[in-house]
Amino acid sequence: MSTLRLRGREFGPGEHAVMAVVNRTPDSFFDKGRTYGFDAAIEAVDRAVEGGADIVDIGGVKAGPGDEVDAREEIRRVADLVEAVRERHPRLLVSVDTWRAEVGEVVARAGADLLNDTWGGVDPGLAGVAARHGIGLVCAHAGRVRPRTRPHRIAYDDVVADVVSYTTALAERAVAAGVPRESILIDPAHDFGKNTFHSLEVSRRLGEMTATGWPVLVAVSNKDFVGETLGGLPVERRHAGTIATLAISALLGARVFRVHDAASATTALAELARLS
Repeated sequence: MSTLRLRGREFGPGEHAVMAVVNRTPDSFFDKGRTYGFDAAIEAVDRAVEGGADIVDIGGVKAGPGDEVDAREEIRRVADLVEAVRERHPRLLVSVDTWRAEVGEVVARAGADLLNDTWGGVDPGLAGVAARHGIGLVCAHAGRVRPRTRPHRIAYDDVVADVVSYTTALAERAVAAGVPRESILIDPAHDFGKNTFHSLEVSRRLGEMTATGWPVLVAVSNKDFVGETLGGLPVERRHAGTIATLAISALLGARVFRVHDAASATTALAELARLS
């Protein structure tokens, strides 16, 4: 198991990092726009830091279908926030959830430490941005679908084999482009280009991803597969299922955990470490 390095911070084998979600979107599936305003977003970052977050992941575009958000508007939503967070919390690692190289370039200059490419390399220029700025990159598996789409009846011969081969190929491609190997993570991207069955299969067999040696990020917080597995729970009632899934993911070797509630995740992972 390798050491993860981001802007001088190191997370060695067995160490976990909590990544808190802060969405500057008016239509987020979870917070319904509560952190869209600049001041509200800053307050959310402050709460995440108080809760023990190591990384904050700033997003400017809702993951699911919705109103069109072009690169210019995405930059308007996230760039100033990245700069402000960088100044306000010097030790906090700042990630930006984007698939666009144009956006990545701007936020890298503003102080981002990590580009979270949730949509799996649809813009091959993003890896080049990370390489030029010497920052990290998340290589995710989204089923080769277009950003912000939900494919109908997507199928895989073996979803885990597909996830492993695709994410590791993206990671090696990023290394070839010049991204530091120790600053690359892979992410199965639960629910992205996957139905609930696929997301559960990825969770059960997550050890096959962690066995690759690449640090694995899991983003399962309050997702649809959690709610559907528990009988169709709405998003506001998925917290317990989220914590259970995080614990299983940690036991199977995941290293970074993208969550909406940093304090609960930090506490759960600390308890797991004590029991292990």
